[in-house]
Amino acid sequence: MAKKNYSELVDAIYENVGGKDNIVRVAHCITRLRFVLKDDARANTEVIEKTPGVIKVMVANGQYQIVIGNKVEEVYDQFLERTHLSGVGEVGVDDEPDDGKKKSVASTAIDLISGIFQPILGTFSAAGIMKGLLALFTFLGWMSTTDGAYMVLYTIADGFFYFLPVVLGFTAARKFKMSEFNGLAIGLALVYPTTVALTASEVLGTVNFGFLGTFSWYATFFGIPIIMPAAGYTSSVIPVLLMVWAGSKVERWVKSWIPDSLRMFFVPLITVTVAVVGGYLIIGPIATVITNLLGGFFGVIFNLPVVGRLFGCVLVSAFWMPLVIFGFHWSLVPIGIVNLTTLGSDYVLAAMIGHSFSLGAVVFAMYLKNRDQAFREIALPAMISSFFFGITEPAIYGVALPDKRAFVNACVGSVAGGIVIALSGSLLYISGGLGMFNWLSYIDPAGGAGITGMVWAIVASLAAAVVGFAIEFATYKAPALPAVEAGK
Repeated sequence: MAKKNYSELVDAIYENVGGKDNIVRVAHCITRLRFVLKDDARANTEVIEKTPGVIKVMVANGQYQIVIGNKVEEVYDQFLERTHLSGVGEVGVDDEPDDGKKKSVASTAIDLISGIFQPILGTFSAAGIMKGLLALFTFLGWMSTTDGAYMVLYTIADGFFYFLPVVLGFTAARKFKMSEFNGLAIGLALVYPTTVALTASEVLGTVNFGFLGTFSWYATFFGIPIIMPAAGYTSSVIPVLLMVWAGSKVERWVKSWIPDSLRMFFVPLITVTVAVVGGYLIIGPIATVITNLLGGFFGVIFNLPVVGRLFGCVLVSAFWMPLVIFGFHWSLVPIGIVNLTTLGSDYVLAAMIGHSFSLGAVVFAMYLKNRDQAFREIALPAMISSFFFGITEPAIYGVALPDKRAFVNACVGSVAGGIVIALSGSLLYISGGLGMFNWLSYIDPAGGAGITGMVWAIVASLAAAVVGFAIEFATYKAPALPAVEAGK
């Protein structure tokens, strides 16, 4: 199938962002072209937003972001080809220039989290989908956990999660502007089989810090206890992020004084040694405390007497899409992974199952009542992306948010799904899937709850879609078509 020609769209964007003289950097993510411009004021935002193929323009985190939708990668490739600029591909690369614009603490934190996790989203989701499919196949009796086929496929499903610190070591190193291979070495040290096996050996000592948790050690480093969580650091998130951040500081410090002739070997040697030893002795326990505090915070909300689960699910489901607008939803992803690692299930991310279905249904209601062809060309692919793949940005920015009321209706429908999850007590057992594929994440791989959670996740999705569609269809009034368009 021949690729679509986006030359007109590319030329319009290039001209109206100020051309080559105003472009510092261009990259892309799942749905957006991301520019760092010398002067945002030189960009003609009004013209860009009216250009066919553009959904929305946003200025956030020091970037001029043009929401394109699922075709963004093709548009990005053609943009580079036609303008002869050198792009940097996915967001979060380590050669991101300093744009000189001061960012808030919250903006910096969210930028770091999204920059570390966003590059792995596709493979992360694929691993989650495979894990869910295997759980379904074993429940239905189509496969056994002792089958060779199951074992091979499970390496795809679980390998990514098991070695997650290695993956995050790489992406975090890029974000913190240090050698990716030093970041990989730090991640590998956390999942090295010998240290992982330590937690299965005899406990040498234990100390209880109350709500901060109970800490045990299984070995010592020159007499200093090596305190580790019972599950070790496989599949963990926070420890490797803190260790790579600390390693980036050490790496820059070493480079500032070591002679060039010694850099190749001694920069990695000192950086990785300090980061890993400091990680096991200091950062690891601190990360465990942070993990316990985060889990405890959401635990308090979700475990409030009588109404806790309901209140927590309503809170997450109601505000998930507003969080997506600002990128704050990334802050909940590590919490969900931590819960999956420590508890074996997660109740936080479980609550947001209905948001993409409610949003897709709202857009569908608008699609049915609005006969404007330009609107329908945006709405249809946005609806499909939201329903099937859980990619909501085109529907949010291109359809629901400009209407405001439609966006609120989508949030109301999302709450309906959250209420179903709360009342059914369903939990998330696997992370990664989006849209309909997320249903598989509610299957209990251990077999205890079976597919009950998946059934309730489907019910929650349908409830969210029905409520969102009903409210939107009843309240939406399509704008009148121009006389020429109406007469066609």
